[in-house]
Amino acid sequence: MRSSSSVTIVSKCTVYPRQSSTAASLKLSVSDLPMLSCHYIQKGVLLPQPPLSSATLVSLLELSLSETLSYFPALAGRLVTDGKGYVHIFCNDEGVEFFHAKANHITADTLLPSEGNDLPAIFRCFFQLDNTISYAGHTNPLLAVQVTEINDGVFIGCTANHAVVDGTSFWNFFNTFAEIARGASKISRPPDFNRDTPLDSLAVLQVPDGGPKLSFSTAAAVREKIFRFSRESMMKLKYRANNPKRKSDEDEISASGNPTDEISSFQSLCAQLWRSVTRARNLNPSKTTTFRMAVNCRHRLQPQLPPLYFGNAIQSVATVVASGNLLSNDINWSANKLHKNVAAHGDTSIRQSVKEWERSPRVFPLGNPDGAMVLMGSSPRFPMYDNDFGWGRPLAVRSGGANKFDGKISAFPDTQGEGAVDLEVVLAPETMAGLENDPEFMQYVS
Repeated sequence: MRSSSSVTIVSKCTVYPRQSSTAASLKLSVSDLPMLSCHYIQKGVLLPQPPLSSATLVSLLELSLSETLSYFPALAGRLVTDGKGYVHIFCNDEGVEFFHAKANHITADTLLPSEGNDLPAIFRCFFQLDNTISYAGHTNPLLAVQVTEINDGVFIGCTANHAVVDGTSFWNFFNTFAEIARGASKISRPPDFNRDTPLDSLAVLQVPDGGPKLSFSTAAAVREKIFRFSRESMMKLKYRANNPKRKSDEDEISASGNPTDEISSFQSLCAQLWRSVTRARNLNPSKTTTFRMAVNCRHRLQPQLPPLYFGNAIQSVATVVASGNLLSNDINWSANKLHKNVAAHGDTSIRQSVKEWERSPRVFPLGNPDGAMVLMGSSPRFPMYDNDFGWGRPLAVRSGGANKFDGKISAFPDTQGEGAVDLEVVLAPETMAGLENDPEFMQYVS
């Protein structure tokens, strides 16, 4: 079987849902279709050593995956474009790919972050469907799972079509997979496949022959690194963002008459990152810089979508300012702009965005074309560390090489939770060096 310099594929098979699907085809929405030009999502968990033989482990995970697909039949299907140009998920039970791999010389310690080091490139070998565009789900599986046994643990990496799932749906699938592996006879969070929502549309996305192309280069040199922020650091950032006139981090935060006026700790962290990355890029003060943040629309629409609505229900909220203004003002200035833009993105804004897309259907322009973009993805609110497959919580959450470019940031909860946040930061090498030497940023890094 296929072997890289560090990881050997032992076996490959197709896993089918235990029960045949009764689901109809699911039409892609205004939120799904733009993702057809993006890579599949690649996220996974590093787990401790299971008290199981290799054969028992693989059998358990194959059977659990089969059962999970009975609740998530869309992931076992394929994309189909009908005669009118609409793209659907055809729930035909064609199955998903399952790989068993080994890397016995790798230990968990070498995969966990150590101070000052970049992320090991080996993580990219823990996932399948590398560099696969989501449009390719017409012919490729919509999901691939790779189970890699290392010397003292196991890594479970899931690669899922981004036009089929967003982060909320992806982690609900992953959590359910783990729940069934633990022996649950009934799942606690069944997905909702309703498609009668404001995100449904009669507009048709025109796709060129051969499908849409990736909108950024995968050849550009980047560095990847995890920066960890403790709960204490997050609170200090929040205090600083909400109290621009205070004298020190020890000053008490001022009371707000309206809780929605308060800048969150995560928005404060985003503002600090934006400032420091922009400073490291040494941009002309007149050049505009953009911070994009993906927001969950489920609870913002009126009436609200079910929390476990399956599919993409996200929109990108952009905040654009001149680089000079960003750096000459206090963090409160940029944090307040981020906060106001996100807070204002409610039902009216979401529906307006849908109408704008319908007037000019297009795929999402992922990337950093002007060298001044920061894009925040994922969320520290996702229950990533709930993925206990029966022998302990994850030691770490990591991603593969998908959708990575200069300025792409992913937010994860810290392994200990309690308000701490890990940022997976991808930057051009010279920008990363500048960020590492930015005292305003590094003072908050644990």
